Amino acid sequence: MGNLTGVTFQVRVSDFEKGMEWYGVLFNRRPDFIPHEGFAEWELLQDTWIQLAEGTPAIGNGPIRLGVTDIKAERKRLMEELSIELEEVNTREGVQAAWLTFEDPDGNLIGLFENLSATGKEF
Repeated sequence: MGNLTGVTFQVRVSDFEKGMEWYGVLFNRRPDFIPHEGFAEWELLQDTWIQLAEGTPAIGNGPIRLGVTDIKAERKRLMEELSIELEEVNTREGVQAAWLTFEDPDGNLIGLFENLSATGKEF
């Protein structure tokens, strides 16, 4: 795999329209590409895509962790805009990261992380 150029992650949801709305809030924008009914894609970084597909969710898979620059601000935003409760931000001594994990409405695991060595923050 030395020539790896990108990655996609597919998340299946039981109700596509509700999934589009939920993930639109999560990513804070509409999808970049909707190739056909029941399928949408967001390019999060160059050649790194999340694909939303209508179908049977694979409960317990993941989490797909998304890097953010301010995990506390994102936690607050998601709690307000999605009307959900999220766990407190986790840290561990000696680990230069903060993280939290939550579920979408279909039980798919999603996570956020902040690289503390990059942001210079301490928790």
